[in-house]
Amino acid sequence: MQSQPTCDVEGRDVLSAIQNRNFSSNMKILISGSAVFIGAALSNSLLARGAAVIGVDNHNDYYDLALKEARIGRHFSHQNYTHVRSSIADKYSVEEVFSQHRPEIVVNLAAQAGVRYSIDNPLVYIESNIVGFANILDACRTYKVQHLVYASSSSVYGGNTELPYSENQNVDHPLSLYAATKKANELMAHSYSHLYSLPYYGSKIFYGLWTIVTARYGVV
Repeated sequence: MQSQPTCDVEGRDVLSAIQNRNFSSNMKILISGSAVFIGAALSNSLLARGAAVIGVDNHNDYYDLALKEARIGRHFSHQNYTHVRSSIADKYSVEEVFSQHRPEIVVNLAAQAGVRYSIDNPLVYIESNIVGFANILDACRTYKVQHLVYASSSSVYGGNTELPYSENQNVDHPLSLYAATKKANELMAHSYSHLYSLPYYGSKIFYGLWTIVTARYGVV
């Protein structure tokens, strides 16, 4: 099975990627980073369509914890929703979640965000964005997940001066460790896809996507 390319930058997003690709209403879908607003919005949307959603989030305090709780509170008691408070950097926890729930589709939104924060806290990004993503990839391989969707970032374009950005541009000059980890994610996903026939779809998220999600799903 061929892998899917990293998405273009002209409006396709994580939500449409997962909703429009081989979706059936009774699928088991694991969403990491489920307490941030894209993850929460996606959970709500998929639950409304009949999917079984397994949400994974470590509830760290980089974003407002009360806001995270409020987001998942909208669907926490839904009969088809399961919430796991854990970090994807914990290999054994990831293994347990995949073993117990056997998701057919995985949406990896969990990551340490923030360009400025990475300057003072670089190792946090290695742990979450590199080690954590590697754990997700290997669990997808082991449990033969049908499709992986993951979030990259517009930050990978780094020092590029050519506008508009294009998928054909070189992205080998990240200007932050955050951007470097997201570029690494793209390479890791490509490698796993090539070696283990793991279908994937990567979305470079731009700031404008937050507006799209908010307008479409009424979340904050």
